[in-house]
Amino acid sequence: MVQRRDFLKSAGAVGAIGLSAGCIGNFGSQPYGDGTVTFVMSPSEPQEYMMKQYKPVKQFLAEKTASNVDVKLQYAADYTAVLQALGSGNAEIAETGPFAAALGVKAEKANIALQRYAYGSWDYSSVIVTRKDSGIETLSDLKGKKIAFADMTSASGSLYPLYQLKQAGLDVGKAPRSDEGADFSATWSSHAQAFQAMKNGQADACGVGRFITVKDADENGDGERDYKDFVQEVSRYKGIPRAPVVTSPTLSTEKKEKLVSILDGAPNSMYYGADGKEGTNDDLWFSKMRPADLKTYQPVIDVANDLGISTDLLSSA
Repeated sequence: MVQRRDFLKSAGAVGAIGLSAGCIGNFGSQPYGDGTVTFVMSPSEPQEYMMKQYKPVKQFLAEKTASNVDVKLQYAADYTAVLQALGSGNAEIAETGPFAAALGVKAEKANIALQRYAYGSWDYSSVIVTRKDSGIETLSDLKGKKIAFADMTSASGSLYPLYQLKQAGLDVGKAPRSDEGADFSATWSSHAQAFQAMKNGQADACGVGRFITVKDADENGDGERDYKDFVQEVSRYKGIPRAPVVTSPTLSTEKKEKLVSILDGAPNSMYYGADGKEGTNDDLWFSKMRPADLKTYQPVIDVANDLGISTDLLSSA
């Protein structure tokens, strides 16, 4: 398949899935696999919080699929676990990061299906931030320091922070596989844990998606939201395509297209969280989706090429 063959070389001319929005009926008499549709969430936020966010997604999928299909939410330990679940057929659909998705396509563990939209754009930012009292002002100041990153297969929390450090002249060594040979020491965990490590002084700085570092108010859009009071930006990379929703390669084309069509045509209420109210703390961070393919994520592939990263990262994660 073009998506798999041309990863890390070219995204190729992969056509977006042409689907109509709205109600499409049920899935017929044959349920998915063991009778469930499992939707996997990547660990970008704490589990309890994400379960509340995605409850309406579960309910909407259950409403639109067959009555004999049980829809389940599953929280993954890391991005690699998401891809393993999809690749093995233990999950049908997942939300994940751009880089993890691209790696999943190459490893034949995932197919890109949808792109998400939030805060007025289809892209977002990766940042390296520190505490205001740290004395760190530039990327060069991070030489010899400890940096906390998100999951090693996160685009905004690992891939792009490393790219920013390399562009600034620091040696990134074998990162993200390890910090061997790097001009800094490093740990990899999740966006929330990396940010907390920086906040608590367990790390001098962190490389994460900007979304985890800003205040809740979003009146001015993602790019303009103020940082939390203790946060100082060291570097920012803009224009990363927002995270995709991916499906299992074990699904038939028909079943994949039906899942994509359901989510592409979802009502606004699906994004309002467990309380069903717009503008509250359990709203999903994104507000709509559109069909997508691998070429949408070509910028991510280009950065992976520059860092020399390939699918063997999945086995070391």
